[in-house]
Amino acid sequence: MNIPVMNVLGLVQDTNVMDVAKMGAALGAGIVAIGAGIGIGRIGSAQNEGIARQPEAAAEIRGGSIILAALIEGVALIAVIVTLLIALGVKV
Repeated sequence: MNIPVMNVLGLVQDTNVMDVAKMGAALGAGIVAIGAGIGIGRIGSAQNEGIARQPEAAAEIRGGSIILAALIEGVALIAVIVTLLIALGVKV
């Protein structure tokens, strides 16, 4: 199915639905990467602040931070795989 889309020059052209899906998948992968980076950065910031306030609890804070960072990376990896499947047009 073709849908009309305006290009950079303002001209209307027919675009395949899969082309729009691939563009959306690329946008989604970029947003996922940015979100994961922000999340892990906030974890690192909170970890440094917590260790600075209570140096004796450094081991517990570090362990919790590593687990949280791994969970964020897992979600980001799943999201990137989904966007890759959309971009490649794999039917699930």
